[in-house]
Parts: sequence; C-alpha cells; structure tokens
Amino acid sequence: MKIKSSLFGMMLAVTLVACGPKDADIEKEISAKISSLPGVEVTVVKGVATISGTCNDEAVKQNAESIVKGVKGVKTLVNNCEIPAPEPVVTEAPVEINADSVLNTSVNEVVKTYNGVTATVKDGVVTLTGDIKKDQLPNLIKSVQELKPKKVENKLTIK
Repeated sequence: MKIKSSLFGMMLAVTLVACGPKDADIEKEISAKISSLPGVEVTVVKGVATISGTCNDEAVKQNAESIVKGVKGVKTLVNNCEIPAPEPVVTEAPVEINADSVLNTSVNEVVKTYNGVTATVKDGVVTLTGDIKKDQLPNLIKSVQELKPKKVENKLTIK
C-alpha cells in the first residue's frame, strides 16, 4: 500500500507541474502587458522571466519589473533593462573681455613698439589707426587680440 500511495503522490506532483503555465504562454502574457513600455522585451525559460532593453528612467524599469512579477507562472525575474546616461549639458565658456582701463594700459604697451600706430579703447573695442608696414600687421593684430578686447577695428594704413 505504501508503494501505491507514494507512486500516486509522484504522479500527482508531475501532473500539477505539467498543468502550470508554459513558458511561451507566460512570455506572451508579459509581452502583452509591457507593450506600453517601448524598448522593453521579455524572454521566459523554465519560469525565469528576463526583461531587457532600454528604459527612459528608473520608474519605467520598476514598472516593468512589477508587471512581470504579477504574472502567474513567473518563478524568478531577471531585470536587465538599462537606463541611458543623460546627455551631458554643454555650456560654452563666456567670452572674457577685459575692462577698458586694463585694455587701454595693455594696448598702449603693445602699440608703442610700432612707430606711427596709435590705439584707442572704448566699450571693449580697440581701434588701431596710423601707418604700419605690411609685415608688421599680423603680429600687431595678434598681440592686440591676445589682450581679449570685444573687437579690434583695423583702420591702419599699410605702407
């Protein structure tokens, strides 16, 4: 009698396991429920549901997890959903413009090495006037621009 009852118990257990939802059915149900979450996919193998894809944020990821946990037949959940890193905010450094008093002193130091050239500074704009040799012009302009004015107006006459 003992052999028959233990045999009956094993058959009952096998029957109950066999009656549980199949992986394909579980996967289909989960897929239908998470269809409102774009980019999230599911696979089910032996009752282990694995969700993957990209979630916009942690709330979406947790929502997907809750949906899957609520489906009958899911034994274990593996949440491989990824949340993309936020795009870095690119801010350009503000253009540094020296004050007129600083510019005036610095520009006069630069200009005094060029005979016949004078400079004035107003509202960050350096205006160069006078006569200059063609080969000296690039160095003068470069030197003045390095002083960080708002603008350089070249009104020089090239000799």
